[in-house]
Amino acid sequence: MTKAFQRIYTQLEAITKATVALRAQGVSNDELATVAGRLAQVVKIKGDLVTLQVFSGTEGIPTNADVLFFGEAPSLNVSDELSGRFFNAYGRPIDGGPEVEGDHRAIGGPSVNPYKRRQPSQLIPTGIAGIDLNNTLVSGQKIPFFADPDQPYNQVMAQVALRADVDKIILGGMGLSNDDYLYFRHEFENAGVLNKIISFVNTTDQPPVERLLIPEMALAAAEYFAVDKNEKVLVLLTDMTLYADALSIVSNRMDQIPSKDSMPGSLYSDLAKIYEKAVQLPDGGSITIIAVTTLNDGDITHAIPDNTGYITEGQLFLRADTDSGKVIIDPFRSLSRLKQLVQGKQTREDHSQVMNASVRLYADAQNAKTKLENGFDLSDYDNRCLAYAKQYAIRLLSIDVNITIEEMLNTAWELFAEFFTQAETGIKQSLIDKYWPAKAE
Repeated sequence: MTKAFQRIYTQLEAITKATVALRAQGVSNDELATVAGRLAQVVKIKGDLVTLQVFSGTEGIPTNADVLFFGEAPSLNVSDELSGRFFNAYGRPIDGGPEVEGDHRAIGGPSVNPYKRRQPSQLIPTGIAGIDLNNTLVSGQKIPFFADPDQPYNQVMAQVALRADVDKIILGGMGLSNDDYLYFRHEFENAGVLNKIISFVNTTDQPPVERLLIPEMALAAAEYFAVDKNEKVLVLLTDMTLYADALSIVSNRMDQIPSKDSMPGSLYSDLAKIYEKAVQLPDGGSITIIAVTTLNDGDITHAIPDNTGYITEGQLFLRADTDSGKVIIDPFRSLSRLKQLVQGKQTREDHSQVMNASVRLYADAQNAKTKLENGFDLSDYDNRCLAYAKQYAIRLLSIDVNITIEEMLNTAWELFAEFFTQAETGIKQSLIDKYWPAKAE
């Protein structure tokens, strides 16, 4: 829509596969514009030479195309009307509903001043034992799922959205297939929780560079509810690998020299400006970020997961477990660096010891499996460990488990009692005396 303050130019100096350049005055970084009617954004300013990224590509744009500058960066209208709605990368409704009325705010602003942050200390239960028991989430945390592309990570994200005990869930979907987009809509609507979920979606049939706007839109909405409304907000971003690929596309088309794995040299800061929006605020509001990073053949040394690991506070690793036939959250490769802030404080006193014993016994099962594969005889303890590991995966690690943390702890005690002696668990006797199942030993 043309506004009175828009500036119009009609002479392009250069056209590449994704960008156009022209001489213009009074233009700011990230400002929106249209080039021959196509939405674009300022990505580079050198003197009066302005480079714009054209989201849908530059094919067919003439050198005398009209360029209209909007005078502002991408923005979002924020209000309670966002709840239950689906939007595109520009914050426009895609669910057939009306435009949102509210406070007009630019996206992509700075993260919260460290002086105004509190140490994360509030538990966020998800109902998924592989998270709540072993890698407990804390409000204000930033943590990714690492998963191979064939893993059901979007289904896990939907489960987290439906189970997490928070005030608002904000989904940022980047490069979603239409099936995944419809899956999210169907799950949210059928669960009857649409009123607490806000979704920003870019699908595979839309320009990849539009994915760069999705996290900023999601986080602008998150900041409204967390900062202005003091609500506990969980932001789900999927898939950050496709976000990084879009960064690479823009970088390559602008003839920038690529860094590791063909990623732009700015990858770390590009990811950090998103993840560092996670915050626990003094008045109770918080933004917690869970993101999916898909892996290439399980390669966690690739630039995307490698840089992500430096920024975030752990990771959740999805893998298929061949023994149980379940998709599990791998207890060995997953880590929440903030879990100790709530385990045993906002959860039961036995939480940490049960978690440690569970994983240690699971590790003993993997050692027994290695012995079996190499033709060695197994001891009675080895056989019990293998039997325990299968049940542990089915009853606790599997992503389809949906129970409370107390039920998780009780289930772990039941598994201990079924397969091991009290001494073999290595748990403090005072806790064994209190929680060991009464019918066992």
